Amino acid sequence: MAQGSKYKIAFRRRREGKTNYAARMKLVDLGKSRLVVRISNANVIAQIINVGDNGDETIVSAHSKELQKMGWLGGANNTSAAYLTAYLCGKKALDKCVKQAVLDIGLKPSIKGFKVFAALKGANDAGLNVPYGESIIPSEDRIKGEQVAEYAKSLDDSEMKKQFSKYLERGLQPTDLPNHFEEIKNKIEKV
Repeated sequence: MAQGSKYKIAFRRRREGKTNYAARMKLVDLGKSRLVVRISNANVIAQIINVGDNGDETIVSAHSKELQKMGWLGGANNTSAAYLTAYLCGKKALDKCVKQAVLDIGLKPSIKGFKVFAALKGANDAGLNVPYGESIIPSEDRIKGEQVAEYAKSLDDSEMKKQFSKYLERGLQPTDLPNHFEEIKNKIEKV
């Protein structure tokens, strides 16, 4: 009679907190492309990924640094940047004949109004069909940065320099964020 431990060691990526294999298998079994959105401390990445014979195949990718090359002066990982990055990814996906996908948020919690859902809205607004419920999407004014502009209007000059120093260094007045958002969205539309 064989003896041994009944304890099973989890896969390395699960131990490291990088992959939830049960959720991943559900997404892979759908047989659809995945809209993978990852938000780091500095950037947003949106990708369209298919499952291939030799692993995942990235069909299309967009990075918030691409927005900066287009003239984006706002933050690279805020809600507006998440929307615009996924909007760019959605436009690229349509060029590659990808019409629909399912959202893959990885190990992030599903919280109403989270940046990942702003990215989901951006991909859908670009024309990509990614199913979602309206209740989880951040409000339009939050996506466009209108709440940031309103907050900036309530500050005096010294407080604004302290709170929005990075925006000001890049040459963007925080009160102009909604207009700047629309400018970049229009540039993406023309690409």
